[in-house]
Amino acid sequence: MSASFVRSSSIGAASSVAPFSRTSTFPRTTPRPTTTATSVASQDIICAVSESRGISSTVGLAFINLATAEAVLCQICDSQTYVKTVTKIGVFEPTEILFATSAKESKLFYIIQENIQDTTFTFIDRKFWSERAGHDYVDRLAFSGDVEPIKIVLGGNYYAACCFAAVIKYVELELNRTFTCHSLRIRFEPSQGSMSIDLSTIVSLELIQNIHNAKSKDSLYGLLNETLTPMGARLLRANILQPSTEEPKLQARYDAVEDLSTKEDMFISVRQALKGFVDADKVLTSLILVPNKRAFQYVEQSVNNVIMVKTYVGAIKSVYKALTAAESSLLTTIRELCAPAGHRAVQQMIEETLNEHVTYQTRPLDLRNQRIYCVRAGVNSLLDVARQTYKEANTDAADLVAELAEAHSIALDLKFDRARQYYISLPATAIESLPDVFINVYRRKNRIECQTLDLVKLNQKITDAHNEVINMSDETVQELIHDICSEISGLFKISEAIAMLDMLAAFAQLATSHDYIRPELTDTLAIKSGRHPIREKIHTKKFIPNDAYATQQSRFQIITGCNMSGKSTYIRALALMSVMAQIGCFIPAEYASFPIVHQLFARVSTSDDLEANVSTFAAEMREMAFILRNIEPRSMVIVDELGRGTSTTDGLAIAIAIAEALVESHALVWFVTHFRDLALIMGERNGVVSLHLAAEVSPDASKMTMLYKIAEGPDTNQFYGLALAKLVDLPPGVLETAQQVSEKLNQLAKRRHSKSKALAVTRRRNLILSLKEQLLLVRNGTMEGETLRKWLKRLQDDFALSMAAIDEDAACASDEDAPVPRGVYEDTSSTGNLLFDDEYLEVHHSSELGEPFAQTAGDHLDISESEDPLNESSYCISRPFAPPLDVSEGDIDGLAASPSQHDGDDSTTDEQDTASSMDEDS
Repeated sequence: MSASFVRSSSIGAASSVAPFSRTSTFPRTTPRPTTTATSVASQDIICAVSESRGISSTVGLAFINLATAEAVLCQICDSQTYVKTVTKIGVFEPTEILFATSAKESKLFYIIQENIQDTTFTFIDRKFWSERAGHDYVDRLAFSGDVEPIKIVLGGNYYAACCFAAVIKYVELELNRTFTCHSLRIRFEPSQGSMSIDLSTIVSLELIQNIHNAKSKDSLYGLLNETLTPMGARLLRANILQPSTEEPKLQARYDAVEDLSTKEDMFISVRQALKGFVDADKVLTSLILVPNKRAFQYVEQSVNNVIMVKTYVGAIKSVYKALTAAESSLLTTIRELCAPAGHRAVQQMIEETLNEHVTYQTRPLDLRNQRIYCVRAGVNSLLDVARQTYKEANTDAADLVAELAEAHSIALDLKFDRARQYYISLPATAIESLPDVFINVYRRKNRIECQTLDLVKLNQKITDAHNEVINMSDETVQELIHDICSEISGLFKISEAIAMLDMLAAFAQLATSHDYIRPELTDTLAIKSGRHPIREKIHTKKFIPNDAYATQQSRFQIITGCNMSGKSTYIRALALMSVMAQIGCFIPAEYASFPIVHQLFARVSTSDDLEANVSTFAAEMREMAFILRNIEPRSMVIVDELGRGTSTTDGLAIAIAIAEALVESHALVWFVTHFRDLALIMGERNGVVSLHLAAEVSPDASKMTMLYKIAEGPDTNQFYGLALAKLVDLPPGVLETAQQVSEKLNQLAKRRHSKSKALAVTRRRNLILSLKEQLLLVRNGTMEGETLRKWLKRLQDDFALSMAAIDEDAACASDEDAPVPRGVYEDTSSTGNLLFDDEYLEVHHSSELGEPFAQTAGDHLDISESEDPLNESSYCISRPFAPPLDVSEGDIDGLAASPSQHDGDDSTTDEQDTASSMDEDS
């Protein structure tokens, strides 16, 4: 470390005069999980953080990746809890975080220190955080064509510019490394444009790493990582952690994946071409990131670098040829970037300086020989003489070993490694005792490794000759590097294009080998036969697919069911498929359409947080508090068994209160619970539907068969817990007592939830709002003619029957029924929702409905008219006015993409008018 830096522990105070001081976070009881070999955690990333003063929290961030020569600048308008800032930093996983010395006691520092573990915090003098210096660095380091656009963006982002100045100054002064002019990739990353996924959700959903086994590939990243280049793997990881919310970008990726997956010859050629690439980002970075003090190791590595650049540039042509048949706009753009004209200048420079047959080698001896002969002969006569000396010394070493073998009648092999240079290897059984001429003897299993004094001397002679050649080559190599740096921006853009192609080719590989389909981007989440992408890989033949449907009229879905019936797998699959859709990947389903989600939350953890001394229930409440503070209408939330860590009454009460808040948020929510009362109470709220994972229980509850299929309504199996308890062989008396108590409690629950006139009013309102949603969907769809007439007729009949059933229930209800509390059964929200009520629930056979829900042919809904509704045994979900069931294959586009779902104030007003008129009629 330079003299201007003073390192301090987290206990001792830093020197008041030192412009830099450092503190490390306390170690955790468990190590920070490493993601993969290509993880950002394995790279050297430095982050600078700065915030505004005052109530409004504006945070500037600057990340610089020293391994790939990339700088990412951000400025975030955050809340007082700095949620977005912590999430952004967590995605990049910096190895060191820089703060101004004035921020030592700030709330931002303490929050980041609490949430970002296993990193080093360094405090830098405030004078280094200069906006003007940030702009000057952009002038000097950014690609020539990017200077003005970046300066315009930074003009309105003061704190991002200050952070950039601080992090570059730190690299120069502390790390003694400097970027060459106009060589650094700098981009400003706005807070909009990507899905926000908090760190807890990343871990819970196993997006990057398997929770139970860090080395396992059973994670979303492990599944999707069919990439062949390090650049592609890094891009895939970055996309999984920050999925795009820009529809044009996603559609372009879908087109490219479809282009690759439908043209077998082009796909095979692309995959073959990608196999020959080195890590271009790191190679190019090694050219432009120069140490302030050059050592021989840097000179030696420079030769390696230019050899790798030659290998990289030589491989680009094969990608250009492989994409000849490309038609999609994205693949065409990639092909244009890889055109020979874009890198011809660099290729000519290399050809004029380096030997034609020089390529990068991984074996130490081969690589050393490549370094010796990389520069063309005739450039320097003294260089040619030094090469001849090197060649003769190597020949002498080989001759020496041959003479020893002949003199002692032993089979000797000449070997090489970096530490010992040349050494001799022979079988351990070849001789009982070695002659005294052999020194430095090592025994390794069935081999003996040794040297002789003459061989050691020859090694020194060879090393001296090698170093002399490298030094003589250095001037030529440095001139070549300087010339290449003038074209470095084009080479980086090609590298980014190849990374994107690699990721898209990986998606195409998955689409063809796993039978994935192209999703649609609409306002409706509609999935037919969706499969959990990770579980499907583990249980290839046994996995049972499921359907899903959610709009604003069915945004909160309560899922009940037996233990081990597949509830958690179902909701996790929906979240993972949403992430896959928003990175441009195809989906494991027969049909899928997704709304663009801007935030993803998952509350699925089940264990105590021992490190924070927090119980299961406290951990649940902490996570739910975070979700409720940050949720918005375009969020997606999955909650698994909330409130089970405390008493039944308290847990149910908290679960209902949280459920009410989630309904009011208008986000898409899947809420798994074992609280039967929660489904009964919340089931009458607008926007709430009840589903369950089906299971068959024998009459005597001695046998239970899991069907793993989603079905309509709350779970009707009352004693599935007792059925499972019998499997563990509890004493008969205990089970009998439990059965009696359960039956009595169930009778009491039924009395509490008897019908009432107030309940009928709520049901009428929900029924009308459900009708309205379907009419809006069909109005914006493409269904017409006879198909439309039949569907409207059926809709009318179903509505009349359902309304008649509600009226009959209301007439039977006693006038003495207690009024229903407004906050529980009666909807007070401004928008109604589709209600699933088991009193008018319909269950059809799949033959009656054609194929359930969505057809793959044409990617549309299809309901055929079957004469015999009971000729099939498989069931599917049907709801009163849930996705139109008589829609032909060509008509789902309008139904799934109805703009009425997000029409804003007009839609809300219409629903309020509908609800108001219902109240008056009632």
